[in-house]
Amino acid sequence: HGNDMSHLGWLDMRTQAGQEYWLAMNLAGKFASANHRVIHKNVGKATGFDVLGVVENHHNFAWVERLADGREVYVHRKGATPAGAGVLGVIPGTMGDVGYVVRGLGNTASINSASHGAGRRMSRNEAFKKITKTQRDAYLKEQGVTLLGGGLDEAPQAYKDINEVINAQSELVEVIARFKPRIVMMTDDPRDV
Repeated sequence: HGNDMSHLGWLDMRTQAGQEYWLAMNLAGKFASANHRVIHKNVGKATGFDVLGVVENHHNFAWVERLADGREVYVHRKGATPAGAGVLGVIPGTMGDVGYVVRGLGNTASINSASHGAGRRMSRNEAFKKITKTQRDAYLKEQGVTLLGGGLDEAPQAYKDINEVINAQSELVEVIARFKPRIVMMTDDPRDV
């Protein structure tokens, strides 16, 4: 289609429907954030650890931002996380691999964005066909990770190497810390029988 975007769906933000969508999206974001805080507080209480700080990986969300040329635009980050100058973020690996706490460098060429994770090596459907529970669980055991829940579509083998992904983003973020998952609780998939 070239530059013709007439095949895409649009929601005019100057309409009532657009404003209702904006309010609903932001309410959902605040609800998710509040849930995460409750989860962290309860996990801290159960383990005896204090929550020292909170860094969110807000992605698949939209913001109003000012571009370098002064224009105010809506930025929707599907599969991306904010990486404005000084903005803290989390770029996780997989349920079995390291993740990173990063600080954004404010690269305007990427619209102040970085990846929000390792990225898929295979689709969810392909993962169900090619990865067995035995393979996933053997990898997690080798990495010292206890799995409480999560489908084969989220198996580590379905994702790219997080270290390569992080190295490719050196102009977008600086790494502050690495972390290693020890316990993973994700949603099970009904196809994961």
